[in-house]
Parts: sequence; structure tokens; C-alpha cells
Amino acid sequence: MTSDETFMRKALQEAEAAFAEGEIPIGAVIVCQGRVIARAHNLTETLHDVTAHAEMQAITMAAAELGGKYLTDCTLYVTVEPCIMCAGALGWSQLPRLVYGCRDEKRGYSAFAPQALHPRCTVTGGILEEECRQLMQAFFRQKR
Repeated sequence: MTSDETFMRKALQEAEAAFAEGEIPIGAVIVCQGRVIARAHNLTETLHDVTAHAEMQAITMAAAELGGKYLTDCTLYVTVEPCIMCAGALGWSQLPRLVYGCRDEKRGYSAFAPQALHPRCTVTGGILEEECRQLMQAFFRQKR
């Protein structure tokens, strides 16, 4: 298993926790120098806050852990492609690497704001893609 898969599994654990709490099952971890410094999942229902996405929660935690707003030595692993809001925040944080599981065809940043990330940010998609997609599909099947 690659390190990308290892860290995406940790993000999937967060997504599963969100699922159990009735939140849209998206999980995120931020890794700095091989160590997880932040882990989060969606809290929009719990906090009654549309901005409480997994990525936003993780960015805040990582910045607190590092003592600064820039995540220049970090990688974000997230189970679903970030939305425009989250991609913008990742851009402002100067994140150099984004890794996601499955694309978000309806709300993903790449369809609407592909320049939102920092210009030097590299993106790797499709890590544990099927597992990430299946969790989202199971959640929405349960809701309907």
C-alpha cells in the first residue's frame, strides 16, 4: 500500500464517522512531514454551519497545530474532490499538494474554479476512488 492509500484510509475513517453522525460522509486529514497533524469530517449539520466542511475544519486544525496560516509543507487527503469554497481556502493556505478520492461531478472545484488552488499545488485524484464513492452513494441511498 502506498503512503497516499494509507493516509486516504485515515480520511475514510473520518468519513465513516461523519456517516455515523448523519453528516455527509466526507473526511479529511492533513499530513506534514509524514505525520497527521489534523483530521476532520463534515460538521455542517452538527454546527448548523454551511462552511463546516471537512477541509475547512482540517485547515483550521492544521494551522493551529503549526502556529501559522500557511500549510506550505503539508498534503491534504480528502475523500471527495473539494468544492469551490474549500479549494479557495486551500489556495489561500498555500497548500502544495491535494489528494482526493472521488470527483464531485456536481460541486467539485475543477469544473467551476480550476484556478482556485495555489499555482504550485499538485493534485492527485482517484486514490481509493471506489471506496470513497461507495460511501457517498450509500449515504444518499439511505437519505432517499
